[in-house]
Amino acid sequence: MAEPAASGGPLEGITVVTIEQAVSAPMCTKTLADFGARVIKVENPRGGDFARHYDDVVDGMAAHFVWANRGKESVTLDLKTDDGIEMLHRLLGNADVLVSNLAPGATSRLGIAPADLATRYPELVAVEIDGYGSGGPLSHKRAYDLLVQAESGACAVTGFPGEPAKPGPPVADVSSGLYAALSILALLCVKGRRPELGARFGAVTVSMFDTMTELMGYPLTYTRHSGVDQQPLGMSSPAVAPYGAYRTADEQTVVLGTTNDGEWQRLARDILQRSDLADDDRFGTNSGRVMHRAELDEAIGAWCALHDLAHVQKTADAAGIGNSRYNLPSEVLRHPQLTTRDRWRQIETPAGPIPSLLPPPIIAGYDPPMAAVPGLGEHTDSVLTEFGIAEADLARLREQGAVGPIYR
Repeated sequence: MAEPAASGGPLEGITVVTIEQAVSAPMCTKTLADFGARVIKVENPRGGDFARHYDDVVDGMAAHFVWANRGKESVTLDLKTDDGIEMLHRLLGNADVLVSNLAPGATSRLGIAPADLATRYPELVAVEIDGYGSGGPLSHKRAYDLLVQAESGACAVTGFPGEPAKPGPPVADVSSGLYAALSILALLCVKGRRPELGARFGAVTVSMFDTMTELMGYPLTYTRHSGVDQQPLGMSSPAVAPYGAYRTADEQTVVLGTTNDGEWQRLARDILQRSDLADDDRFGTNSGRVMHRAELDEAIGAWCALHDLAHVQKTADAAGIGNSRYNLPSEVLRHPQLTTRDRWRQIETPAGPIPSLLPPPIIAGYDPPMAAVPGLGEHTDSVLTEFGIAEADLARLREQGAVGPIYR
């Protein structure tokens, strides 16, 4: 049986208990595990986190689950039983943080709502990720990534006019998880360094809808002050021009972007060799270029079509113009920016080792633990025994169904 990772990281000694499903809370707690926290994931004995079963492409495991659950310990408890709840409180009594993202009202029904926890565990940092926040007409609704992206307007600014699309990555889930992790770090910092201030702060709730409307800050601000709903532009931006994707002579796609007037002048003069465009008053400011985007895209597209990708990127680099190559996921897997910088590691899973990317933060003097993806209930016995449950009691709890079966 795998032992908890000894990381020596910034959060070494911090214990996180999490009751989580799918992606938002798992991303929060994976981030904390990457910083060295011990993360104990409480799962239902009957199947566990439903993300375990989305697919079976990773040697029989689900890609979503493998991605978001590295470095955690899995404990199976039936929280619909009194004994299961008692075991949960045994964990919470030894924890620094609780993270949950259950259905609306579930924490209240379990007796672990923020008000309950504040009384029983005043030092516990409790974070609840929900869909729409409390007190509103949608607060009762279940919320998943696509639903929240649609409700927040994100799908309306993605895709093409009349053809809205969901942004590919689960932006609402991931961003909410990261905001939750940031809140936890802030409260742990305050409680550790300024305990007199820490006592002032209570439980944290992060709403996926609030997170997405924050990420929608630019389009919402633009529309409020202009009265215009900006239309999606595929691989472009409504804020600046020229900025988009263009086909090259060797059937590749290059993305070229300008963000200011100086870059536009270099693009027009040094790359396109079009002083007529550079001198045209219609294109002198970004607002003018946005208004005449189609004409500029036509000129840039014609130039790119004459040259292969390598030439386009070399020329753009020499002119100080931002550029990138449009890649498929299969191409990113072998991207030289990842392989040359040694960003891939092997991690253990119940089905054997698989590659996994290092977490984004690079902290001098610290190697992330990159611990295993847990099997369902893999750590039930070791964790509960560590927290004072005798073997005879554990056997009784298992017989009554309060904990899951022995992991094999």
